[in-house]
Amino acid sequence: MVSANQAPSNILVGTLSITCIAVLYCALTFILYLDNILPFLLSMGMDSLLLIAIVVVAVIIGKPLSYTNCLIIGSSGNQKSAYEFTTSLGTDLNKSGGQLTFSDWAGATRTNCLEMKAIWGLSISLCVLFAFSAICSICLWRRKAVGAAKSADA
Repeated sequence: MVSANQAPSNILVGTLSITCIAVLYCALTFILYLDNILPFLLSMGMDSLLLIAIVVVAVIIGKPLSYTNCLIIGSSGNQKSAYEFTTSLGTDLNKSGGQLTFSDWAGATRTNCLEMKAIWGLSISLCVLFAFSAICSICLWRRKAVGAAKSADA
């Protein structure tokens, strides 16, 4: 794609980047938690930052997808859309530095549309999980701080 002066959608690149960062962060925090050396306050901060990033991804992906009906893409009465998609894709790619838009990726086929809706749903569930993780990290940090204070008093 680089030699052809083409670029994928910024939304897809951002989603992939944030997802990779979140997976690496989860793996590292899991290892640190098992070794009992996880700083809970730092973990809460990182969980909050990832929560904000994933909320942004969910909102940006969800704006066009919330109005999309994937079941009519590729149906028998919608044969003209495949031709229009192909010609639009051809004209976009023939431009110097042409960029495929998010709708080109998500609206290409019914499968792509359903996959993008699944990614959207999973990003919403990640928002809930990272919020819960941040709350749990605060509670664990507080419990550890109170326990350390009680043991220092004794």
